[in-house]
Amino acid sequence: MSELEALAAEIAECTRCLLHRGRTKAVPGEGLPDADIMFVGEAPGFHEDQQGRPFVGAAGNFLDELLEMIGLGRQDVYIANVIKCRPPGNRDPLPEEIEACKPFLDRQIELIKPELVVTLGRFSMARAFPKARISRIHGQPRKIGGVIYYPMYHPAAALHQPSLRRTVEEDMLQIPELIRQAAQIAESELPPEAEQLKLF
Repeated sequence: MSELEALAAEIAECTRCLLHRGRTKAVPGEGLPDADIMFVGEAPGFHEDQQGRPFVGAAGNFLDELLEMIGLGRQDVYIANVIKCRPPGNRDPLPEEIEACKPFLDRQIELIKPELVVTLGRFSMARAFPKARISRIHGQPRKIGGVIYYPMYHPAAALHQPSLRRTVEEDMLQIPELIRQAAQIAESELPPEAEQLKLF
């Protein structure tokens, strides 16, 4: 068993927060174990909870379309979420739930060693861009600790607001160039508020 598989097994048994009481299956994540690109969403929804896999509902279908636009499939990237169990009624993750799952996501990033972490939605974005507004910073990369963090709207947001669809597609189309330019992107200092929140 690989370290990533062992971590997934640990996540499947996790009882660190109350979400474990209502889950059908935990959703650790899936994809290429040494992927250059890692996508991090917010939390599992109904279909993810049923199948134990990330992004398998309507937002997942759109993510598959976005990947296809840049010549990739799920097998070429790694997909995970900030929290690994579905919140009741698909509500937003609570701070204590995010904190309980944080060591799991930290470890996944450490093991996969992606060049680029694409944050999907505001809860994922908050790891590298605390207090920022996604409407202002989407599509603007920042390198922290040798990893490029690239904020995008969540695919579900584009499904709910069709006017965002083109924005999401345009941000996605920048990804191949970001990977090519990874070495040239300057390292950013972690903003003071992120240090206070101990996000990394």
